This record gives sequence, structure tokens and C-alpha cells, in this order.
Amino acid sequence: MTIGLTAFFLVLMFLGMPVAFAVGVASLTFFLTSDTIPAQIGVQRIASATQSFPLLAVPLFVLAGNLMNASGITDRIITLAKVMTGWITGGLAQVAIVVSALMGGVSGSAVADAAMEARILGPAMLQNGFSRGFTCAVIAVGSLITATIPPSIGLILYGFLGNVSIGKLFIGGVVPGLLMTMLLMGTTWVIATRRGYKPDNPTFPGVMQLLRELNHSKWALLFPVFLVIGIRFGIFTPSEVGAFAVFYAVLVGVFAYRQLNWARFNEALRHSVHDIGMIMLIIMLSSMIGYVISLEQVPAHAAQWIIGVTQDQNLLMAMLVVFILLLGMFLESTVIVLLLTPILVPIVIKAGIDPVHFGLVMMTATTLGGMTPPVGVAMFTVCGLLKTPIDEYTKEALPLLAAVITLIFTMAFVPQIVLFLPNLLM
Repeated sequence: MTIGLTAFFLVLMFLGMPVAFAVGVASLTFFLTSDTIPAQIGVQRIASATQSFPLLAVPLFVLAGNLMNASGITDRIITLAKVMTGWITGGLAQVAIVVSALMGGVSGSAVADAAMEARILGPAMLQNGFSRGFTCAVIAVGSLITATIPPSIGLILYGFLGNVSIGKLFIGGVVPGLLMTMLLMGTTWVIATRRGYKPDNPTFPGVMQLLRELNHSKWALLFPVFLVIGIRFGIFTPSEVGAFAVFYAVLVGVFAYRQLNWARFNEALRHSVHDIGMIMLIIMLSSMIGYVISLEQVPAHAAQWIIGVTQDQNLLMAMLVVFILLLGMFLESTVIVLLLTPILVPIVIKAGIDPVHFGLVMMTATTLGGMTPPVGVAMFTVCGLLKTPIDEYTKEALPLLAAVITLIFTMAFVPQIVLFLPNLLM
């Protein structure tokens, strides 16, 4: 029955039905055609999916990200990134990558970061002589950093569904996020050098200018520090950190930067309602599939099959990474997390793999699908805003994608990249 349910879901997706409704229709069909399970159970699962305190972190962080964008934090981060890296070969391309890293502590959403950079930095990059494909590739692939550095909405969902410490997941994302930033900057430098892309600034603006911009951006840069400290010392739970983030964004926007007026606040609320509605609808309707998967003991059967194939941790991780990377090319990352987390977490725990380690590897590989054809959401967002053909984007994105995939496999085989900070601090 599960195979038929999956096939029906894929057919609906292929026909162009929105993800949330494809999940819901396929799941509801299972309950309506079942002789043993009342259809009311499906409706109850939809309602019960919302009754979770940890899940409160998702709408709160979405609202906080939009409020921080409206409060002027984004503008200051871009100015700081230009001072830090605008003088390096690659200029604005390097700026885009650093902005994604700095926005990781603010937004938590790769698609939101990609859309923002495409609107603000995209036209400037094109005017400076960058090709459309390369511009889109740097912005889209670079936005993966935002989904890795805390707070990450994907990690919240993984921790909630897999019963894994969200605090450890947040702290574990810091080192991979920084490594990804350096790796993408290095790859961009090589490409820019070969093509003769000039820096945005002819020379480094100087230490005093950098210190001035750091001072202007201090409230944005301090938030991820407060986040990690708050979780480490038990001041906040992940949900309470989300509430603190909203309060912090309002304080910074109203009193520090004085840019958050009533009109901007309403605009941030409007964007948040749209984003939260989309995410929560997928979560609610996907809960029916989760119930079916557990009812038919799919995790137990899958674990038995995979462990029967291999009990070697490295080979198991390699198999799972390849599977997730391929799946990410065809399904939206939120759907993959909701479908696979209940199945894969018991498997990796049984194999002796730390679920925090696996969570960062899984989320990075899953989110990368948003930057790849044929259905990458971040890819379509950036290419649509900058009017770039998908084939041109794909050709230019290959070196950047290869760099990220190399990092994912390195993370998979060297757990300390992920676990070093969580073990040290918690």
C-alpha cells in the first residue's frame, strides 16, 4: 500500500499539483480506500500535527527573519560584506557568499535569502560584467549556507520529527557553515580569476572602515551569539529562542536602527503569514503519510534491509547521502525531511551513527536539491527574478555544486566536523 501511495503522490507532483495538496490527496486516498482504518484518523492526524511546542519555533523564526529584513539589518549586512570581501577577486560574487553566511544567523531560509540577494545584488552583478548564469549560480548555491548556520528551519523540523536535540543541531551547523563559506569563496575566486572578473573595490578599504561597518552591524551579528549562548546555558528552549528572536528584531528595528515603522511591520507580517501558511500546510498534510509509514512498519523493514546490505558506517552513510542527493533533485526539501526523518533516524542510531551528525549531513544534502534541476525552488526563484535560462544556470553552477557535494561527503566521513562544537559546549 505504501508503494502505491508513493507512486500516486509522484504522479500528482508530475502533473503539477502543489506539494502540500499532492501529499494531502495521496494520503487521504489511502484512508478512504482502507478497510481497516477509519477516514477520521487521517483528519485527526492533520490536527494533531499542530499540537507540538517545539514546532512553534518554525513560525517564530520565519516571522523574526522577515522582521529583521524590514528593520534594516539586511542592508547593514550587505554593506559589511562589501567591505570585508568586495576587494577580493570576484568582487560582488564574494559579497553574495558572505552575505549568505551572515544572513544564516538572521533568516534560516535558503529560498528567502536567495530571493533577497537576487533582487538586491543580482542587478549590480550583471552591471559589473558577470554572466547571468554565474550570477544566479553564486546566489542560489551560496544560499545553502543560510540553511546550515543556525537558526535553520530545516534543522528544527528534523529535530522535532527525529526527537533529536535542536540545540545540538544548531551548534553543530556552525563549523560546516563556515567551511562551506570558505569553500565556495575559493571556488568563486578560481572561476573569477580565469574569467577576469574584477573586484568591486580596487583595494581593501582599511581596518577603520571595517571596524565602523562592524559597529553599524553589531546588532545583527550579535543575534546568533545570543542564540547559541541562550541554548547552551538553558536560558531558552529552541521555541523560546524563536520568541526572543521576534522580540529582538522589533527592539533593533524600532530603537537601534529606527527603520521598523508600522508599514514595514505590516509588510513583514504579510510575508510571514504567506511563508508560515505554506510550511504548516505541508507539515499538517504530511503527518498522514507519517502515520501510514509507521503503521506499515516501513522504518523497521527499511532498517532491516539496509543493515542487511551493509553494517559498515561509512558505506551506509555514503549510500544514504547518494540517495538523499538524488531524491532532493525531485522533491522539495521540507517534504523529504517530513517523509524520511522518521524512517532514517532509527536506522542510523541502530548503526551507531550520531543522529546530530546525520542530521547536518542529511539537511545539507536535502537543501542542496533546491539549487539543482529539475525542480529546485531556490534555482527557479533566482533564475525567474534575473530572467536566466535553466540550462545556462546549470552549466555555471556545476563547479559550485561539486564543491558543496565534496564537503557533504567529507562531513559524512569525518563526524567531528559536525560534532566538535556540540561536544565541546554541551
